[in-house]
Amino acid sequence: MAITYPITLPTAQGFTSVSIKPFSRVGVFASEFTGQQQVYAHAGQFLICEISFPSMKRADAAPIIAALQSLQGARGTFYFGDPAWTSPQGIGTGTPLINGASQTGQDLITDGWTISQTGIMQAGDWVQVGTGSARQLCTVLADANSDGSGNATLSLFPRIRTTFATNAALTVTNPTGVWRLAGEIDFAQTLGGMTQIGTITAVEAF
Repeated sequence: MAITYPITLPTAQGFTSVSIKPFSRVGVFASEFTGQQQVYAHAGQFLICEISFPSMKRADAAPIIAALQSLQGARGTFYFGDPAWTSPQGIGTGTPLINGASQTGQDLITDGWTISQTGIMQAGDWVQVGTGSARQLCTVLADANSDGSGNATLSLFPRIRTTFATNAALTVTNPTGVWRLAGEIDFAQTLGGMTQIGTITAVEAF
């Protein structure tokens, strides 16, 4: 069967750790005479992910190894989200949608939430913007409330890079992003028939 990207990694065996880190392209220049700093925030913002797998038996390791090999290094992409924070701390109810096409930047205007809710989403919650291979995984940066019409503006990291159509869906339960491998993978066969996959590093694919 032909491989179609993005793929979904097997998750039945779980992970020993997952770390999703923010990265911003920021330039800082300091005067060699006064030490005064000039800071320039570039548009580049993205997430980096480190995923560590437990030691496992061959039957459990084989599907994961095959999936990782199918990526062909940085060529292929895969879906992944934070397995520890799969639902929001905020209320997160309603049918949230993007309100207005062609939005980019840090703030996203949305609607479709349950009306008049304080903390409809809370700082630190994950949200998936859009669907399919164009989706983007973001962190909510500040508590957001819905108004009497179910509207809410979300401040997000990373900033929205791709324009989505109005009424594109937002996902707050089991949100995922699209990733590609950022390095090589080492598989080790250990004594007792156990396989150690180790840690892989991935970066947002965009």
